[in-house]
Amino acid sequence: MPGTNLTRQEAQERARLISVDSYQITLDLSGAPQGGTFPSRTTVAFTADAPGATFIDLIAPEVVEVVLNGTSLDPAEVFADSRIALPQVAEGTNELLVVANCAYTNTGEGLHRFVDPVDKQTYLYTQFEVPDARRVFACFEQPDLKATFEFTVTAPEGWTVISNSPTPEPAGTVWHFAPTPRLSTYVTALIAGPYHAVHSTWEGQGRSVPLGLYCRPSLAEHLDAEAIFALTRQGFDWFEEQFDYPYPFAKYDQLFVPEFNAGAMENAGAVTIRDQYVFRSKVTDAAYEARAETILHELAHMWFGDLVTMEWWNDLWLNESFATYTSIACQAHAPGSQWPHAWTGFANQLKTWAYRQDQLPSTHPIMADIRDLDDVLVNFDGITYAKGASVLKQLVAYVGRDEFFEGVRAYFKRHAWGNTRLTDLLSALEETSGRDLKAWSRAWLETAGINVLRPEIDVDADGVITRFVVRQEAPALPAGAKGEATLRPHRIAIGLYDPVDGALVRDRRIELDVTGAETEVPELVGQRRPAVVLLNDDDLSYAKVRLDPESTAQITERVGDFTESLPRALCWASTWDMTRDGELATRDYLALVLNGIGKESDIGVVQSLHRQVKLALDLYAAPEWRAEGLARWSEATLERLRTAEPGSDHQLAWARALAATARTDEQLDVLAGLLNGEVVIDGLAVDTDLRWSFLLRLVATGRVGEEAIAAELRRDPTSAGEEHAAAARAARPTAEAKAAAWDAVLGDDSLPNAVREATIGGFVQLDQRELLAPYRERFFEVISEVWGTRSHETAQQIALGFYPATQIAQETLDATDAWLASAEPTAALRRLVTESRAGVERALRAQAADGA
Repeated sequence: MPGTNLTRQEAQERARLISVDSYQITLDLSGAPQGGTFPSRTTVAFTADAPGATFIDLIAPEVVEVVLNGTSLDPAEVFADSRIALPQVAEGTNELLVVANCAYTNTGEGLHRFVDPVDKQTYLYTQFEVPDARRVFACFEQPDLKATFEFTVTAPEGWTVISNSPTPEPAGTVWHFAPTPRLSTYVTALIAGPYHAVHSTWEGQGRSVPLGLYCRPSLAEHLDAEAIFALTRQGFDWFEEQFDYPYPFAKYDQLFVPEFNAGAMENAGAVTIRDQYVFRSKVTDAAYEARAETILHELAHMWFGDLVTMEWWNDLWLNESFATYTSIACQAHAPGSQWPHAWTGFANQLKTWAYRQDQLPSTHPIMADIRDLDDVLVNFDGITYAKGASVLKQLVAYVGRDEFFEGVRAYFKRHAWGNTRLTDLLSALEETSGRDLKAWSRAWLETAGINVLRPEIDVDADGVITRFVVRQEAPALPAGAKGEATLRPHRIAIGLYDPVDGALVRDRRIELDVTGAETEVPELVGQRRPAVVLLNDDDLSYAKVRLDPESTAQITERVGDFTESLPRALCWASTWDMTRDGELATRDYLALVLNGIGKESDIGVVQSLHRQVKLALDLYAAPEWRAEGLARWSEATLERLRTAEPGSDHQLAWARALAATARTDEQLDVLAGLLNGEVVIDGLAVDTDLRWSFLLRLVATGRVGEEAIAAELRRDPTSAGEEHAAAARAARPTAEAKAAAWDAVLGDDSLPNAVREATIGGFVQLDQRELLAPYRERFFEVISEVWGTRSHETAQQIALGFYPATQIAQETLDATDAWLASAEPTAALRRLVTESRAGVERALRAQAADGA
């Protein structure tokens, strides 16, 4: 039996047999405040090219009625696993009726149900990507079987219901929505509850598009609606100009919803976004920039993903990479943007994610081989999003920006409301650019792994360059990865930097193609060697870049002296990757950061450095030196907090860095004093979320316990407060607290997904290794059962969160290998566990390098 899986071959066979015309879906959500199940009635009209057997997808506790072309089918005979068998469809038009009782969830899949502890009201929203529309209505759950959707919803009195079509006036408590355009099942949506709403419009090209923002009333005071509307309008203006295709839906709603598993979801005309993006406490500009990227990413999906959709999930990268690239490009280039340096954050954060993912045993081509739903469910990764976007950025440099967007415009016009493959986009780009992209596609989209670029520079006694070579390496793919290492063509820039009045200034830039193992650069021969040579300047290509020894020495002393943020970010990213690879000792990386971070102006880069230093010290430092390194770092965080500009983003970032690492009595006294008001730092607002950060550290170090957690929860009796409290309780440094957290997560399914995630996060404290040691064995005892009995989101959360990553030892590798050999895990679970194992293996190598 297939369980809840669906193979690519099954989807292709079904698509050859049928095409889908329309769905009429009636849901009765009037019992939502009580939970349990809800009646779901689906009438689907579809056409078959020939008589034959097929199936429709549904996950439900009970199927009440199945009627195919007027003939009743016995649910007990035709419903099994996640499928209703249709033993004989007729050639031509067919009509199917399925009546079922479907279940509300608390896992963020299907129809998620949430009760706000503030107002005790119930809030619902759907999350259907990848295959979870079938949890709400019977459907042919694959992206290439598009249809129109007509929803009728009965809801409690006083509720609002939002869907893909414009919200109608209800007839009493019944909301009937007009049919949608042709959509894939996974981008349909329903959001229902007593949500707070703000409305506006976008005006352009002689049209007016209604805009809506929604959140729970308990967050309404924090909803900065005008700023979000302004950003949304900016995105509409820029995307319509670049795509030359009108926004394809009748309205555009953005709904901030609770306990959301992802950042956001591109439901057509009804985007759902995690409500942590409604900032209830002060955050840095980096958080606003990240929110802006998410908002623009989902807006770009209205064209690329919803209007034109991939045929099967192996082209998922096309959706996500395109949305990522264009969202950053909009931030960087749209007139009036607040974030013209958006490519700096991209280089320092998203590409770092891609580089990390691309060095795991699970590395795969951007155009991945997706055999079934299990494959795609674990493929929302750094390659699909960040590497793909990096390669698109390189493709833009290769074919030209104007030619790229001209090809995109042709693509939208040619394939509107349809499904496509990679070749459809490439052929459009070939037409507009005049380039043959087949070889480029093979090298960049159809192979796995990452290249390393190194400069080799010979100089004479006078410091004049006599030879300059860019050496390209293709490191062997990790053990277990499929494919072979590949040398690729790169379009890069080389930046030459020298000190001018105390700053590092680029005085020359060369752009060239790098091919093969060695590329000579004769243009630089005869020139004086500069202080810093930076390969891949302007971040045009996707490759790990190494600095030559003289450049490394220079940036160790003066990385903060670059006048522009992007070359600094590229140097930070390069040295971080060298640390992860064991080419730069953790203690030297710490020295580099301590020396240069004071001059780093980009707050997003500063916060990335905070996370990376802490991670390096916890995982990559030699155990015998780790305490010294952590002491140096925690001392620096307190000093920087005290000297930061009052009220600045940097001050807030350093406060959070101190909260992540405070260890001495003096440092913990500062946190306690800031909490109780006995310590005041000019300009630092100790607001709700910062209070929880301080408290978590005090709890994890044993300074305070349950009484303090309960008192803080009384101050903040919100859903966010409940999540913070769950994390704090799990962080207590006692065996009893760890056992309670473990049991809560692995017990029954009543724990909501957000509370479960917070509990796992609190449980895993990197300076509580001894307390966590017994759970190495326990993890391997339970994970197979967890994977087989829990929903995908829950099982993945547990598999990633409870893997014994804190136990950096050969014994962990041995225990993992023994389990892999004996448990016969599914491919998806094997992938997650081997990725975690690779983290332990990397940490052992880095610790050895640091010790040496």
